[in-house]
Amino acid sequence: MKTILITGATDGLGKAVALDLAKDGHRLLLHGRNPKRGEALLKQIEKETGNTRLKYYNADFAELSQIKQLAKEVLEQEQELDVLINNAGLGIEASRRSSEDGNEMLWQVNYLGTYILTKLLRPLLKKSAPSRIVQVASAGQAALNFDDINQEKNWSGYQGYCQSKLAQIMLTIELADEYAKDGISMNALHPASLMPTKIVQSPIDTIPDGVKSVVKLAVNEKLANASGKYFFKRTQDKADATAYDEQARRQLMELSLKMTGV
Repeated sequence: MKTILITGATDGLGKAVALDLAKDGHRLLLHGRNPKRGEALLKQIEKETGNTRLKYYNADFAELSQIKQLAKEVLEQEQELDVLINNAGLGIEASRRSSEDGNEMLWQVNYLGTYILTKLLRPLLKKSAPSRIVQVASAGQAALNFDDINQEKNWSGYQGYCQSKLAQIMLTIELADEYAKDGISMNALHPASLMPTKIVQSPIDTIPDGVKSVVKLAVNEKLANASGKYFFKRTQDKADATAYDEQARRQLMELSLKMTGV
């Protein structure tokens, strides 16, 4: 059985993935940003699955300091981490919001949170190797506007969402070879199309469809050697061309370091 950290686990896809993995007896580290909902989640999973190997971690990704604190607590309190599922995220927003750090909210929550945890939890993932990182991205992808990454000049909820999701895929491809040396595989996926979660108005696929996709990348032994790949649901696919642009990926890494200090 594996120790698995799932961010954004108190509702939607993250919660459904947690329930599915709990049924198989995995030890789950579940992240959310509301302690009461976190406590309710643990009780629900225990009641429905009988799994008591659960722990809740609280952090609001609207603050970079809280994301870093989450990583610090996991490193201090956990002896192993076999799988990191970076699932926490926001959907297309109706209006621009700024984080506590002054960043556009979609960029911070969807991408910078993923970047920080991928970087800071590396030592524990290395210690637990072979281990995996699963980036829950999207088929909605747009080239990054490096000149206005926070969209202060011209905001678009669609651009904000799609560039943050493409950045997750770019991060995956850029770091895959480096992390593979530590026994860590890393893949990104579009789990399902417009699942009926709180951020989707007109569903196409179901949440169980998305669960199958995420769980496959997280624990399926046939994918143990896959790394640096993008999957559309459960099939390897091609991401936006920008993901394969080495210069764009290097620019993203420099920007990420500048914005997070990590």
